[in-house]
Amino acid sequence: MTWTSKGFQGIAGPIKDRLIAQALERRARQAEQRLEAEQDLDPSSGQRPVPDGEIPASCYRFDLHPAYARVRIVGEGAARLGIPNPFFRSHDGLAGSTTVIAGQTYVNYSSYNYLGLSGHPAVSAAAKQAIDDYGTSVSASRLVSGERPLHRTLEQELARVHGVADCVVFVSGHATNVTVIPVLCGRGDLILHDALIHNSVLQGVALSGAKRLPFPHNDWAALDRILDQSRRQYQRVLIILEGVYGMDGDLPDLPRFIAIKRRYKAILMVDEAHSFGVLGERGFGIAEHFGVAGSEVDIWMGTLSKAMASCGGYIAGESALVELLKCTAPGFVYSVGMAPSVAAAALAALRILLAEPQRVARLHERARLFWDLARARGLDVGLSQGLSIIPAITGSSIKAARLSEALLQRGINVQPILYPAVSERAARLRFFLSCDHTLEQINTTVDALAAEWRRL
Repeated sequence: MTWTSKGFQGIAGPIKDRLIAQALERRARQAEQRLEAEQDLDPSSGQRPVPDGEIPASCYRFDLHPAYARVRIVGEGAARLGIPNPFFRSHDGLAGSTTVIAGQTYVNYSSYNYLGLSGHPAVSAAAKQAIDDYGTSVSASRLVSGERPLHRTLEQELARVHGVADCVVFVSGHATNVTVIPVLCGRGDLILHDALIHNSVLQGVALSGAKRLPFPHNDWAALDRILDQSRRQYQRVLIILEGVYGMDGDLPDLPRFIAIKRRYKAILMVDEAHSFGVLGERGFGIAEHFGVAGSEVDIWMGTLSKAMASCGGYIAGESALVELLKCTAPGFVYSVGMAPSVAAAALAALRILLAEPQRVARLHERARLFWDLARARGLDVGLSQGLSIIPAITGSSIKAARLSEALLQRGINVQPILYPAVSERAARLRFFLSCDHTLEQINTTVDALAAEWRRL
C-alpha cells in the first residue's frame, strides 16, 4: 500500500492518518534496518563491506546515505499531508514563558528556562562583565592556559550545592556524558542504564567498549535481579539514571537505587539535566527531593543550559574523580575551556537559585496546576509527575504534528515529539513549564489543548 496521501483518497480523515502513520513507520524502520546493516558490516569477519564491481553511490553521496533517507521520510510525509514543519522556527529575542516568532507573540512551552533566569538582568550583566574582563574566549584548553577564576568559583559552588568535594565543568552537556563514561569504564566492565536514558549516555557507553544492559524504566527490582545474577562477571559496574526523565517528566526512587549500588559495590551516576533547579524545596535536585546526602551518589552529572540559563555540563563528586577527569577526559583535556561569559552566566544563575527559592516553589505550583487540569480533562499525560515536564500523548506522529500546528494558530508554541524519537504509539506534545507562566496562560492552554484534541 502506498503511503502517499493520494493513495488514501476516499478514506476518512482519522483512519487515513493512521494508515499513513503506519506506512511512514514501516518506511522509517526499513531505512533504519538498512543503516544498521551497513554499520554492522565488519571486514574482519570475512564479509566484504563493498561488493565486487562499481562502488555504490550511497558510499560517497550524502543524498543517498541511509541515515538521510530516514530523516527525509517524516518530512516528506508531513509535506504531503499539508502539515507545516514545526522544527527550526526562528525565535526573535528571549524565549521564556512567552516567545516571538515572525513578529507574533506566543505562550511558550518549548524551552527549558524553568526558573526564568535566561534573560534575568543579573545573569546578563554577569555575562557582559565577564566579556569585558576576560574576552569572548579563554583561547586554550584549561590544562594549558585557559584557566580563569570564574571556572573554579563555579565548580566549587556547584560542588557545595551537591554536597560533594569537587566539580569540573565541560563546554557541552551532551559531550560531558560522551567523554566521561569511556574514562570510567571499558572492556571487562558493565554499564546498566534505565531503558529511557538520554542519547548522550548511550553514545558514551558505546565509546567505552563496556558491556551495556538496559533495565526497564525505573524498575529497581529488575536491576537488582540483573546484578544478583551477573555482578561477579565484571570488574566495575556503573549504574546510570536520570533525576527527571526529559521525555516523560517522571523520576526514579533514588534511595532504592542507592541501596542496590551499595549491595553490589557498584558505581551510581545520576544525570540531573532536568532535575537540578527543579526538584527539592530549594531546587538542589533529586538528593534534596528524597532527603539523601549528596555523597550517597558517586557521580552527579548536570547541565548548565536548563535551569542555570547558560550552556555546558559538569560532573560533581569526590576529589579523585574530578582530578581523574581533568587529567584524562578528552572532552576536557583537548577542548577549549568554557567561555568566560558562559561560566559567569551560570554562576550568577546559581546564586539567584540560592537567594530566591520562591522561584522553585512557583515552578512546582505552575507545573502541578497544568498537570491537574490536563488530567481532569482526560488528557493522557503519560508517566509525568507534574514537576516541570508534562507530555500530552497522542499515539500518532501525524496527530501530534497537527495538534502542535492547531495550538500555534491559537497563540501557543509547543513542539511535537515524533517517531523515531519515540515509538509511534508514544508520539506526543511535550510541555516545559516555567515559574514565569501565569495561571491564566496555563488555564487557557489546557482549555485549547483539550478542545483541539477532541476536534482532531
